Amino acid sequence: MPKQQPPRPEPLDPPMVPVALAGMAAWAVAGLALLLFRDRLVASGQENWLWTCLAGFLWGFPGLAVMLRHDANRRRRRTGH
Repeated sequence: MPKQQPPRPEPLDPPMVPVALAGMAAWAVAGLALLLFRDRLVASGQENWLWTCLAGFLWGFPGLAVMLRHDANRRRRRTGH
């Protein structure tokens, strides 16, 4: 007699907006922290780190828009509409 397999767990579907906001906040904090060392970064030729933080923060806005849509669809799926 074959053994019955346990049911598969439902896939995780957490809200994603907090993740997007946390990522944007991390880039903003890193950029602000690096601003304190701007002179040292410029002197060593590493000023592009500041631009990387700015780009990471700004790319967070399209990511946030996608996550807002994802969470709206998530809520719609869970209510059955």
